[in-house]
Amino acid sequence: MADQIEAEAPHNTFDTILVLDFGSQTSHLILRRLRSLKVYAEMLPCTTKLADLPFKPKGIVLSGGPSSVYEDGAPHVDPAVFDLGVPILGICYGCQELAWRINPENVARGVVREYGHADVIVHHGADDHVNRLFAGIGESMHAYMSHFDKLVKLPEGFVTVASTKNSEYAGIAHQTKPIYGVQFHPELEHTPRGTEILRNFAIDICGAQANWVMKDFIQKEIVRIRHLVGETAQVIGAVSGGVDSTVAAKLMKEAIGDRFHAILVNNGVMRLNECEQVKETLEEHLGINLTVVDGAELFLGRLKGVKEPEKKRKIIGATFIDLFQQEALRIEKEAENTPNAGPVEWFLQGTLYPDVIESVSYKGPSATIKTHHNVGGLPDTLKLKLIEPLREMFKDEVRKFGEELGIHRDLVMRHPFPGPGIAIRILGEVTPERVAIARAADHIFISEIKASGVYDEMSQAYVAISQDRAVGVQGDARVYGYIAILRAVKTLDFMSAEPFEFDFGLLKRISTRIVNEVDGVARVTYDITSKPPGTIEME
Repeated sequence: MADQIEAEAPHNTFDTILVLDFGSQTSHLILRRLRSLKVYAEMLPCTTKLADLPFKPKGIVLSGGPSSVYEDGAPHVDPAVFDLGVPILGICYGCQELAWRINPENVARGVVREYGHADVIVHHGADDHVNRLFAGIGESMHAYMSHFDKLVKLPEGFVTVASTKNSEYAGIAHQTKPIYGVQFHPELEHTPRGTEILRNFAIDICGAQANWVMKDFIQKEIVRIRHLVGETAQVIGAVSGGVDSTVAAKLMKEAIGDRFHAILVNNGVMRLNECEQVKETLEEHLGINLTVVDGAELFLGRLKGVKEPEKKRKIIGATFIDLFQQEALRIEKEAENTPNAGPVEWFLQGTLYPDVIESVSYKGPSATIKTHHNVGGLPDTLKLKLIEPLREMFKDEVRKFGEELGIHRDLVMRHPFPGPGIAIRILGEVTPERVAIARAADHIFISEIKASGVYDEMSQAYVAISQDRAVGVQGDARVYGYIAILRAVKTLDFMSAEPFEFDFGLLKRISTRIVNEVDGVARVTYDITSKPPGTIEME
């Protein structure tokens, strides 16, 4: 069965570009740009041994990275990469890796760090081979730079195909082999024509077919799930009403029917009418076998008096597992008397590719800014195997996937909702009173931005409640209430974000409604902090 499952893996069905990661924070964006071109791509750490690779890629991209290629202990790629006979593109550190391998003296620290926008001059030569990476670009382009080190000598066998004021070898191409390097970052949106360069490499140079299509993936994934789970085993999985868990649940329903059991835990910190809406969506509209567990009193009891954000997150995560384990045991016991129903063997998780990237990055998981609810693993006490059907996908792909599965667009385009719920949008202690205030204010905010037609223009929006209070005047009387903080951002990848630019009249209307209709709120503010330095969620 294992061989059959591996045969269904996307890299054995679709032409695949392999991205070898040197620890860059933007490596995943290379995959996003390639997949936006309908070219399938996967990422592995730069230390991957080619002998262990289960497939042959159509081409290889060497990512950027924070190290200096000439330092002791710096990461280097398996030399077998250069004997594989496929095209190679080095980006930033990856470009320096190409040059350093030929001669370490080719790379050194630059006199000036080149960071931010740069004007790139394209040098078109007489040989069409060396021009292929910048084909159709013209004589110049804008690009995003981020480097101290640079190529100080042209590597033997290469020619210069691009330069900037501070980087005379901003683009290089081998004279006879399909090996290219650029010092800038084509994966970033700040390099406007970067996608064209990646297209030139993946499709024109590597010859990869642009056939990464959701509809094909759905059928292949259903077959893979059926082989993996077998004919009698049962699967359980947590659902929250968000797009990831809903799409994963719908896919599992399509694959194994009622042998999949969805579990919705009411943790007491969900949005207004959230449980009722999720139950209606999953049971009535999608036909998913759903159990709702009321754990509100337990969660709020354990959160009483807790103010520190990380502690709140960990309490919620541990309590969730406690309740989920109880349900797993209950379903397991019921299965003993159910015909054609085997034991509960699998746990469904809506892990996406950015979560996977964290675990396969050369640098490992990044510094813990905050604990995420989706950790890609299970506690030892929960004796189940993990199944993650969306682990090869990005958020925008999951949304397309959901539409292909027939899930309503309103749900597919729903903003993300954190696992710890409103608890991390209530600064300080979580109390029933403050949860009620946050729910009511958030409901008004989301209703107004939907009514104004701008909901889909932003990536995430919510109301947080400060632990501080402010004086206000309502009905000629003094009030002393909480401060409601509006937060709305636009982002492509949730790695960085910018505040949404509201119409001021809409902001005033939202503020007026919240202060007038939500008892306990004295003032409303709008958080315009970008990420970084801020984060999208408050805690």
